[in-house]
Amino acid sequence: MQSLPFIAWCLEHLTYWVITLLMAIESSFIPFPSEIVVPPAAYLAASGKDLNVFGVVACATIGAIIGALINYVIALYLGRPLIYRFANSRWGHLFLIDQEKVENSERYFYRHGVIATFIGRLVPAVRQLISIPAGLSRMKLSKFILYTSLGAGLWNSILAAIGYYLAGIVPYEQLDNAVAQYSFYLKIGMIILGVAVLLYFIYKGARK
Repeated sequence: MQSLPFIAWCLEHLTYWVITLLMAIESSFIPFPSEIVVPPAAYLAASGKDLNVFGVVACATIGAIIGALINYVIALYLGRPLIYRFANSRWGHLFLIDQEKVENSERYFYRHGVIATFIGRLVPAVRQLISIPAGLSRMKLSKFILYTSLGAGLWNSILAAIGYYLAGIVPYEQLDNAVAQYSFYLKIGMIILGVAVLLYFIYKGARK
C-alpha cells in the first residue's frame, strides 16, 4: 500500500506490536499518516483476522502516546534553542518541520492551554507537533498523558470505524483509495473543528 519497503512490510504483517510501533513513529517526527495504519488494521479485524478492533484502537493510542512523549521529553529537557535549531535545519525540513510550524504550535498551545493538547491531536499538521509546546511549557506529565490519550483515542476510533465500515464494501486492494477519500473529508472536518474551537476561545477571551 506504500512504496516504502519498511511500511509495506509492516502493513503486510499487522499485529498489535506493529500497530503500536508504527503509531509511535507517526506521532513523533517521522512524517507518515496514521490513515495508512489504523483503517487497514480495523479492516482486517472486521474480516475475521487475528485482530480485534478495540485492541487496534488501544494499541494505536498507546503508540500515539509513546510518540507524543518522545517529543514532550525532547522539548522538556533540550529546550527551545535546540528545537528551533532542528526546525531550521535540513533534517527538520526533511521531516516536514520548520520554524513557522513550531511557532504556530506554541501560539496555539499558549493561547488555549490544556484543551490545545486534546484538540491538537485531531488537527492535521498540528497533531505531531502539539507535544513540543507542552514540553517547552513544562505541562504536568499526568495531564499531558490524559489529554493526549483522549485526543488520540478519539482520532484512532474514527479511523478504525472507517476501516471497519469499509470491510464490507471494498476489496482490501482498493482500501487505500477508499480511505484517502474518507480521510480528505475527515481532515476538512477536523480543521473546521479546530478553527471553531479557536474562534470560541478568542470570543471568550474578548468578552473577558
